[in-house]
Amino acid sequence: MSEFLDILSNPAFWVAVLRIATPLILGTLGVLLCERAGVLNLGIEGTMVAGAFTGWLAVYAGWPLWSGVLVAALTGAVLGTLHAFLTVVLALSQHVSGLGITLLATALSYYGYRVSFPKVSTPPTITPFQEMQWLGIPVLAQQTPLTLLALVAVPVVAYLLYRTPLGLAVRMVGENPQAAEGQGVSVVAVRSGAVVLGSALMGVAGAFLTLSAFNAFFFNMVNGRGWICVALVVFASWRPGKALLGALLFAFFDALQLRLQQSGAAVLPYQVYLMLPYALSIVALVLVARKASYPQALMQPYRKGER
Repeated sequence: MSEFLDILSNPAFWVAVLRIATPLILGTLGVLLCERAGVLNLGIEGTMVAGAFTGWLAVYAGWPLWSGVLVAALTGAVLGTLHAFLTVVLALSQHVSGLGITLLATALSYYGYRVSFPKVSTPPTITPFQEMQWLGIPVLAQQTPLTLLALVAVPVVAYLLYRTPLGLAVRMVGENPQAAEGQGVSVVAVRSGAVVLGSALMGVAGAFLTLSAFNAFFFNMVNGRGWICVALVVFASWRPGKALLGALLFAFFDALQLRLQQSGAAVLPYQVYLMLPYALSIVALVLVARKASYPQALMQPYRKGER
């Protein structure tokens, strides 16, 4: 028990929690925007991989760090455009399209890495974003600007969804696209725009891993974070504020298992501690999902004029 209290009282632990949560916050917001408009985007895992690779490659080529973030966002937007074309315009299966984009984006990223660096045995490195010591705020001062961007994005997305006509249109096409069409809203345009913007956030989530958390790109670095984001949206009941809490909760469990292993207090096999954040997240998801109010038109293709 004392070991546990020592971990919680250590500011470095909370720094780690916020750092681990950052890509989850951005990715979850991206999925939330897509699903609020009625489109399931299982391409998030591949989109994060592609964003991590292209953003890092741009910086490695000599571009500024923020340009790398922009490249990652554009990469996500391009993949989102493809997903929107397949699922919104052509009304194809959202599951198949999303999984196909994950496989395509991941394969292209790994292929691009092998072509760009055919003879290296260790991943080349860059100079990543530095901590914001000038901020003077405990915990947050030891984060990078991308973490601050993720935290700011939460109220921005919430304001967009609940305080603007555009946000109302996004929620309408996710709940009742026929009614939205009757009010003169272009369901195809709104859904496509939400998917593109959400995918851009997913690309930035991937870029955080290579431009902030680490200083290199390596295979399997996303490590299932995209799928966690999909689950966190359900946990959050499709609300940005709860999405932030869900991301922090998962990051708390993940940071805790790391500290328990490092402290020497671990009495169980390390695999149990690796499983801990996922198992506890599943339990939390089951408890919350029963009462979750999901967008009524989620995963339902829409064709203009059909009833």
